[in-house]
This record gives sequence, structure tokens and C-alpha cells, in this order.
Amino acid sequence: MTAPTTYAWEIEARGLRVRAGRRTAVDGVTLRMGRGVHGLLGPNGAGKTTLIRALATVLKPHGGELTLLGGMDLRELRRRVGYLPQEFGHYRRFTVREFVSYVAWLKEVRDVPGAVQRAVERVGLADQADDRMKTLSGGMIRRAGIAQAIVNDPEVLLLDEPTAGLDPAQRLRFRELLTELGRDSCVVVSTHLVEDVAAACTDVVLLSQGELIFQGTPDQLAQRGTDEHAGDSPLERGYSALLGIARRPGAW
Repeated sequence: MTAPTTYAWEIEARGLRVRAGRRTAVDGVTLRMGRGVHGLLGPNGAGKTTLIRALATVLKPHGGELTLLGGMDLRELRRRVGYLPQEFGHYRRFTVREFVSYVAWLKEVRDVPGAVQRAVERVGLADQADDRMKTLSGGMIRRAGIAQAIVNDPEVLLLDEPTAGLDPAQRLRFRELLTELGRDSCVVVSTHLVEDVAAACTDVVLLSQGELIFQGTPDQLAQRGTDEHAGDSPLERGYSALLGIARRPGAW
């Protein structure tokens, strides 16, 4: 992989608009993201997955500006980005090692065997590296997905609901990995789990109905909430305050 370049911001968006089908799912979003772990929060239908897909170059914006890694060409950009979708395809007869190796080859990683071994070790799948994907549990498949996303040591890492299917112990180890990855990369994590954001993220982006309604630190988000808002933690109450969710005794 080419040596990293220094950028003012790894991700810059100005008035970004992206469609999901006929609907404008991301509507006029302006933000900047640099190195660190950025938590992307919002209710269902807020536009989180559409934004992640645009950042991954899967969807083309239909308005505004989006600049990734200083605006390099698409092939080079995709070599430097890692992406875990909510649902990712894989050949069921591949072993974990073959699956991650295939992605490394697509990313034009120089030392494929070394990069693959390091990636599977980082997600705790070294002992299952030669097991076929069809034999893995849901949590293991998710970890294999994370391994393929980090195999190229990406400068921008995009993770859409990465902890789905992970047990509590695996989630704790994943948070540690996020902290490690955020030291050298711009990591964007879309999640419904506010506690994951509190534990691992240096920055929070909150979307609602396709619009950016907050960007700041977890502490700044927590300060927005009061005891009148729904949630079991200050961060959850801050999230609820910005979305206008009041505490309702006995409600789900």
C-alpha cells in the first residue's frame, strides 16, 4: 500500500445530498472528520447507512460536495478505504483466510499472507482461519467481515453496525480494537448502541431524517440531556433530547 498522505481532513462533506432509491436519504449534510473514532448515531431511517455507502463510494452523491483523502482518483481511494456493510456477501465454501485474502488481493495489498494473518489475529479468528465461512456462527462471520475491512490498514474505515451478533465479551474486545485503529485512521462507526459510542468514540455525529443535527464529543452530547429525557445514561438522555424523546414511565 502506498505510504499515507497528510490531509487536513480525511472526510469533508459540504451540503451533501444522497438518494436511496427515489428518496433523498442524506439531505444537505456538512461535516468534517479526521483521525479518531466517529460514532454515527440516529434512529432507523435517519440516513446512516446511505451516508456510509456514499463515503464508501458505493453510492454517488446527487448534490453538494464530498472529498475523501484529499480527492484522489477512485481506484487509489478504494485501496485506502475499508468498508463493512450491514450485510456483506461471501462465498460460503471459502475459508476465513481465503475470504480475507480475496479482499486483500482486490485492494492490491503487497504482502497478502502477512496482512491476512494480522487481520484475523486482531479480530480473534486465528484459530478459525482455515474454517469454512458456512460453518461459522453469526458473531464469527461478523468478525470475519471486520477482518476484511481492516486487512489493507485503511486510512478511512467505515463500519456499519459492526457489533451485530457479537457477544458482550467480543464487544469489549472490539471497542479496544476501535481505539487502536483510531490512532492512525479515520474510523466511522454506524451503530444503534449508544454505549459503544461512549466507550470508544472521540466524536459523535447524529442524523435525523437525513439531516445532521449534532456533531461533537460524547461529553457534549451528554450535556444536552436532562432527567426529563429517555435513557439510562447521560449520553442516552442527550441523544433523546436532540431527537425530542421525552421519558414516558412504563413505555418501551
